[in-house]
Amino acid sequence: MGGKYRITGDAYPRMRRPRKRRRLVLAGVGAVVALGLAGWGTLQLIDVFTGGDKSAAAAGHKRACPTVKPAVAPAKALPKPAAVKVNVYNATTRSGLAKDAAEELKKRGFAIGEVGNASKEYDKKVPGTGVLLGAPAAKNGGFTVLGTQLAGAVEKTDARKTGEIDLILGTKFKAFSTPQEATAAMTALTKPAPAPSPSC
Repeated sequence: MGGKYRITGDAYPRMRRPRKRRRLVLAGVGAVVALGLAGWGTLQLIDVFTGGDKSAAAAGHKRACPTVKPAVAPAKALPKPAAVKVNVYNATTRSGLAKDAAEELKKRGFAIGEVGNASKEYDKKVPGTGVLLGAPAAKNGGFTVLGTQLAGAVEKTDARKTGEIDLILGTKFKAFSTPQEATAAMTALTKPAPAPSPSC
């Protein structure tokens, strides 16, 4: 066009380009926001269908664990001292030791049988505090009860059929456990022990 309406220079193209850029930028931002929202929505759907947060599920599992009182194991049944017959033999060089020991055991409620010197098999051949000798069945009762009176005694079994126990006093024997120590040891043996509680 000519005259005063004639367009000169590049003013017109410069006015158009900035608008296109703004539209492109806005369109790009909108696309990013839309993609972000779509991704967030997808994650929410995945959480719904997979049960949600694992830590929350674990916490719920812990809360669901029932409270159970620890079970108590039955008390071990042991014979009374009066039901344990003891033969007391001295395997040391100290005279009168078997008699004194038998009298002490009688005071503590044990039934006393024979009292005297040990046989040749054990005479002066017991280096410890003593030997408990009896039938195999004594290991589950009589040995345990008599053993609370004499710490360190060695248990041995033989072929006898009777229920009495031979207490053969050895070189290191000086005295029985105190009544308090013996009672405490017996209580520990007969006290019911709690069974382990179930873990969740």
